[in-house]
Amino acid sequence: MAVLLAFAGRYGYHGDELYFIAAGRHLDWGYADQPPLLPLLARLMDTLFPGSVVGFRLPAVLLTGAGIVVAALTARELHGTRRAQVLTAGAYACSPFLLAGAGHILATHMVDAFLWTVIVWLVVRWVRVRDDRLLLAAGLVTAIDLQVKFLIPVFWAALAVAALVFGPRELLRRPPLWAGGAVAVLAVVPTLLWQAHHGWPQLEMNAIVAGEVSYAGGRLTFVPMALQQAGIGVGAVLVVLGTWWLLRSPRLGAYRFLGVTVLAVVAIFWLMAGRPYYMAGLFALCFAAAAVELDRLLRPRWWPVVAVAYVVSAAVAISWLPVKPISAYVGQPYSPMNMALEEFGWPEVAGSVADAYASLSPEQQANTTIVTETYWQAAAVEKFAPELPRAHSGSRGYWYFGSPPEHATDTLFVGAERDRLAAYFATVTQVGALDNGRDVNNVNQGAPVWLCEGREAPWAQLWPELRHMTFAW
Repeated sequence: MAVLLAFAGRYGYHGDELYFIAAGRHLDWGYADQPPLLPLLARLMDTLFPGSVVGFRLPAVLLTGAGIVVAALTARELHGTRRAQVLTAGAYACSPFLLAGAGHILATHMVDAFLWTVIVWLVVRWVRVRDDRLLLAAGLVTAIDLQVKFLIPVFWAALAVAALVFGPRELLRRPPLWAGGAVAVLAVVPTLLWQAHHGWPQLEMNAIVAGEVSYAGGRLTFVPMALQQAGIGVGAVLVVLGTWWLLRSPRLGAYRFLGVTVLAVVAIFWLMAGRPYYMAGLFALCFAAAAVELDRLLRPRWWPVVAVAYVVSAAVAISWLPVKPISAYVGQPYSPMNMALEEFGWPEVAGSVADAYASLSPEQQANTTIVTETYWQAAAVEKFAPELPRAHSGSRGYWYFGSPPEHATDTLFVGAERDRLAAYFATVTQVGALDNGRDVNNVNQGAPVWLCEGREAPWAQLWPELRHMTFAW
C-alpha cells in the first residue's frame, strides 16, 4: 500500500479513470461496457477529492492491501502456518497485475479481482468449518461483484459442476447458497433490463474484447500472459504448483473441486478469447495451496533462494508502476502495450481543444458543439475544460450519454480522418492538433482537431452512424 501511494500521483489520471468520472456524472442502472458500481464509486471519490489523483485512487490502494490479507487468510484456512501465510501474502503483493495492473488505478478489473478473492476465501473456509452463513456471504459478495463485471458467473458455474462431480455435493444442497444466489440475481436485474432496453451492447463489447485479444496473440498467449501477470519468478510458479497440488495433494483432497474449478475457468475464458487478467481472482487460491505445500516440503537451505525469488518478483512488479520520469519517453515510438503512456497529457488534450474553440469567432462558438473520436478524449474535455460546450463521443459507452444539440450547426471534431468526416459535413478544416507538450508519443499525440461545417443531416440521423464500440472510429 505504501508503494502504491508513493506512485499513485506520479503521472495523472488514466483515460479509463476519466471515463468512469464522466460516467458517474451520467448515473444509470447500466452502461454499454460495464455495470454501474465503478461510475458511482468514481463519482464519490471525485467529489471527496476533486482534482486529486492520489485521493481518487485510494479505493484501489485499500482493496489491494485488503486482498493481500484475504490471500493470507486463504492459506490459513488450508492449515497453512504463519510462514505459509506470509509466502501467500508476499506472492499477492509481488504479482505485477495485482500490484500495478489493478492496484495502481481505479478500474473494474481491480475491484473484480478483489471480490473474486473474497468469494474464493469464503468457499474455502466453508469447506473447513461448514458454516452455511459463509455461503450466504459469498452470494452477497457475488451480488456486489455483478455490479462491477459479469465474469463471476463463470466461476460459480465451474464450481457447481466440479462440486457435483468431485464433491462436496452437499455444497449444492445448502439453502443459504441458493438464497445468496437469489439475492445476486435480483441485484443484477436492473442492469440486465438496461442492457435489454439498449440492445445488449455488453455482448457487442465482448466481441470487441475477443477481437482485441486475438490481435494481441489470442488463445496462444492467454496462459503465458496470465502467468506473467501472476508474477515472474514467484507468482507463475505458485499458480502452476498450487493448481497441481489442489488436484493431487492428499492433504488438500477436500479442495480438489477447487483445483478443477481453476482449470475449468481457464478453459472457459480461453474459449471465450477473454483477457488473461480475468484469472487474477483465482491467483490467491493457487498461491495459498502452493505456499502450504512448499512450507512443508522445502528444507531450510532452500529458504534463502525463496527469499531472493521474492525480491526479484517484487522488483519486477514495481517496474510495472510509473517509475520512470515522463522525460524518459520523449521521442520514443508509440507503444499501445505501455499503458503508463495514457496516464498523462489529459489536461493538455482539453487545452488543445479549448485553444481550437477559442480560435473561432463568437458567432461560430455559439453554434459549435464538440465531438471526439474516443471516449477518453471526451472525458478529458469534460473533466479539464468544463467551460467548453459539453463534449460528446460515439465511442463505446459515451454514445449513450446523448447526441449533440440540434442547434449546433458546426462541430469541433477531435481525431478521426478527414475523408470519414467529409461524408457527414460539407467542409472539414483542420484548426488544431492535440499536443501533450512533452513530445511523448501516446494515443492522443498529434491527433487533429477539425472544424466541421455544413452538417449534412440532423444529429438524430447522424448519431447512430457515428456509434462505434471499438476504441477509435
